[in-house]
Amino acid sequence: MDKPVPVLNQSSSQSLSRFILLLMTAAIAATAANLYYNQPILPLIGHEFHLTDSQLGSIPALTQFGYAFALLFLSPLGDSIARRRLIGILSCLLVAACVFAAISPSLPILLLSVFLIGVSANITQQLIPFAASMVSPENKGATLGTLMMGLTIGILLSRTLSGFVGEQFGWRSVFVMSAALAAIFGVLLRVFLPTNTPQTTLRYFPLIKSSLSLFIKHKSLQKFTLAGAFWFASFNVLWATLAIYVSDAPFNYNAQQAGLFGVIALAGVIGAKSSGKWVNKLGSKTLVMIALALAATGFAITGLFAGNLVSLIVGIILIDFAVFSAQVANQVRVFSIDPAAQSRINGIYMLGYYTGGALGSMAGVKAFALYQWPGVVVVSIVFIIISAIFNSFAKK
Repeated sequence: MDKPVPVLNQSSSQSLSRFILLLMTAAIAATAANLYYNQPILPLIGHEFHLTDSQLGSIPALTQFGYAFALLFLSPLGDSIARRRLIGILSCLLVAACVFAAISPSLPILLLSVFLIGVSANITQQLIPFAASMVSPENKGATLGTLMMGLTIGILLSRTLSGFVGEQFGWRSVFVMSAALAAIFGVLLRVFLPTNTPQTTLRYFPLIKSSLSLFIKHKSLQKFTLAGAFWFASFNVLWATLAIYVSDAPFNYNAQQAGLFGVIALAGVIGAKSSGKWVNKLGSKTLVMIALALAATGFAITGLFAGNLVSLIVGIILIDFAVFSAQVANQVRVFSIDPAAQSRINGIYMLGYYTGGALGSMAGVKAFALYQWPGVVVVSIVFIIISAIFNSFAKK
């Protein structure tokens, strides 16, 4: 029988059942994947449009900036509009944006399309606080661990799936596939998601203003956000450059082979799931510090043994395990700040997180263009050190 997860408040018409949690997790995986589909197929896009490395770097960067834009201007709406309705609108936008990407005749149109894909992928950041608002504090870590497992699978397998589809059928087919998945999950979420009562009656502009006020008010939110932004920047330095790195000697991999690194990185799933349990034992601050140390070690291994496949695999496993462990630990403490403003607080936090990701993508591609893989490693470790500094000032 479908057993409900303990509920914190009656913000919805029904409890967070196992089925709803599974549906949310799968939808998060499918939606988050849109932010990373373009990375393994960058060489294919570059070949068709005759792009430089810097121009290629603008494609994942614009996707991340679109996501960051939505976190600031759309995420707060989850506190004032029924989330099922908002998710339905975003699903329609995602389908349309993917279709436009698939038929893009030039780089400017493609950049606009991937920006809108990033905007509409805000679905993930409506589902996560929605689920968090429906469970008790003692179950929050486990619930977020499950949701982040979906996010991890979406982020990592997106590259494998995209690389395979792109290599076999062309890069445009990746966006056609994405549009179909968005349509399917849009219908399922519309049918099965419970309705919730909005937490505030604020109008749009006061709502946005209140989001910024929350960031100013809560010093802890500032530290959590900056710590997350810099470790996610290091993560995107890696993944924005990996396909380009392994497409050259000594690897000489095609897009499909490059995408297979996403399977290796599924260690992040273990990190996301296990950290939901460990955060209650070690505390978020300690767990984040341990994770950052592992990530730095992973980058160092790939740099010390550059050009070696085994070291690259080991490094990716450590990096992804660490980043997703840190993310769950960080979000547990973020959601504990103000339960009545979870969408706004989560939006501000994730805005910083994905802004860091966008900057990491651009910095990574630039570092690779100038200094090849050693430059990528150095920039990544610097970002991790900055993240550790901000985390050290957090109280918990």
